[in-house]
Amino acid sequence: MSSLFDFENKTDRYTVMGNPISHSKSPFIHTCFAKQTSQNIEYTATQVDPGGFEQAVGNFQASGGKGLNITVPFKQEAWELVDERSPRANIAGAVNTILFKPDNTLLGDNTDGIGLVRDLTNNHQCNIENKRLLVLGAGGAVRGVLLPLLEQKPALITIANRTIDKAHLLAQLYKQHGNILGSHYTDLAGQKFDLIINGTSASLNDQLPPLPDNILMENAWCYDMMYAKDPTVFLRWGNQQKATNTIDGLGMLVEQAAESFYLWRGVRPDTQEVIKAVREQI
Repeated sequence: MSSLFDFENKTDRYTVMGNPISHSKSPFIHTCFAKQTSQNIEYTATQVDPGGFEQAVGNFQASGGKGLNITVPFKQEAWELVDERSPRANIAGAVNTILFKPDNTLLGDNTDGIGLVRDLTNNHQCNIENKRLLVLGAGGAVRGVLLPLLEQKPALITIANRTIDKAHLLAQLYKQHGNILGSHYTDLAGQKFDLIINGTSASLNDQLPPLPDNILMENAWCYDMMYAKDPTVFLRWGNQQKATNTIDGLGMLVEQAAESFYLWRGVRPDTQEVIKAVREQI
């Protein structure tokens, strides 16, 4: 009888792997989700040395782990490692969530884009349909969000990047899913956008992408996928340009985590209180 009781109350283990990882809010977020939904899980953070990712995943799976999140710099390596990928992970070329299936195969997903879209549409009531979007950057962060954004049916997504070839490459990759173009920053002058999303890492260094003035439509929004205690330099620029709303990426962080949690547990947590709790932490 006691063994059955122990089995029914077994704690399922999850982790987030990255380098560095000590700053990660994921353990706090998933612990909040578990309490809210009465799920018996333990979620930790695991720092992985370069070259050690595949072994770390194998060790965690062998020790009874149920799944994991992946952050910088291992998302592309995770994409290559998994046995099966969701459509959004497949086209993104990056995996941030792995589910260990009962047959011991690995299912990879990318929840970043749906996290961004849910934060914009559910938490902030931003309507993307038929709007002109400008996405800054052409790296992995941007690649992971383009398909969910295009599924919202914007009139146009323009990808602006310092290296225009990368922007054109991304536009070519996603063109079958909607109206999307690649551009250099210097080509933006004279254009107008309803929503600008900063997918570069410039905010981490308090730097602003080289944006021309007067490219915001009336009632335009600015969204930075980065977040910090104080508004990022990009969001400060948005305020100076009279954006109607300026939003950081903290809600995206929680929403993408909620999608991972749903993949693992089959339960969709409420994100509002968790977003508030993480905001208080920072």
